[in-house]
Amino acid sequence: MLSSHDIFLALVAVHIVTGSVGLITFWIPVVGRKGGRNHRRFGQLFINALLATGLTAVAIATTTLIDPVATHPHLSNHDVFGDPQMISVIFGWMMLYLATLTVNLAWHGRLALMHRTNHAATGTPVNFALQVLLTVAAGNCLLQGYWSDQVMVMAMSLVGFATVATNLWFIFKPQPRRHDYIKEHIKSLVGAGISVYTAFFAFGAVRLMPELALTPGLWAVPLVTGLILIIYHQQATTRRFQARGATAA
Repeated sequence: MLSSHDIFLALVAVHIVTGSVGLITFWIPVVGRKGGRNHRRFGQLFINALLATGLTAVAIATTTLIDPVATHPHLSNHDVFGDPQMISVIFGWMMLYLATLTVNLAWHGRLALMHRTNHAATGTPVNFALQVLLTVAAGNCLLQGYWSDQVMVMAMSLVGFATVATNLWFIFKPQPRRHDYIKEHIKSLVGAGISVYTAFFAFGAVRLMPELALTPGLWAVPLVTGLILIIYHQQATTRRFQARGATAA
């Protein structure tokens, strides 16, 4: 019979494969020509990879919460992460939150462009359920960070609340303009990339340099990079559509 550690390692192996695909394919739509064949092909691959990565992360976090010590024996002698409660907070609840955030953003970004001619279809039951799940996951992450005195965990939960607020704002927007769908698509999928890179840096750092795992600078790198990409591409989209409007006029 497989132990919890064996199951954990098998899930991690799948997670690494799908996550690596997501980390690499993220840049092809970002830096490549928008709307082209490669953009659509690798963009879809990126979305599918992130959905698979997020779902396996949910399973990994669940096994960690069930048996934190057995799933992370390499941390047993660590000053900070050797505490089973801390393992549960960081590798359980925190990972569960980031996994939910990734799935939420990938799915919402997919719908934003898919239903650009039928706005009501973006408010599917699945999409609304993902907003509820992310709100719960973010709220729990905030509480877990407060109870364990981890400021970074509490700070990261704010991204989830902001994501739900902006997603719902778009879903209930009465008459979105055509380029609003593209901007929402950009926000969500670049945001999903931020989530995956954040998890990669944070959880990967624990294995290589545990003392850097919860430093603000490490967590800020993907967040700042992603925000710059979102702002740049959203502004470029606005300028492009404004130019088209002026030409038509």
